[in-house]
Amino acid sequence: MNYDLELNKVIKQVKASKAKLVCIQLPDGLKPQADKIQKEIESNTSAKVIIWAGTCFGACDVPVELKSLNVDLLIQWGHSRLVR
Repeated sequence: MNYDLELNKVIKQVKASKAKLVCIQLPDGLKPQADKIQKEIESNTSAKVIIWAGTCFGACDVPVELKSLNVDLLIQWGHSRLVR
């Protein structure tokens, strides 16, 4: 199944925030796309991307360990649209 990962929006946000270290967090079903996402972001921005390999149960599941890594921006993906 193909998902619209909206990488153009991600790249725009990385550039706008001037992030140097970005962490991407994906649910298990999207983890096979992690290397593609990492390459796309790094080739279109000046940011370095790390992949959070731990579990992800939703937007409230922010890895507290990121503080010690000095991550500038955390980007999470899910399978459903976020309702505002």
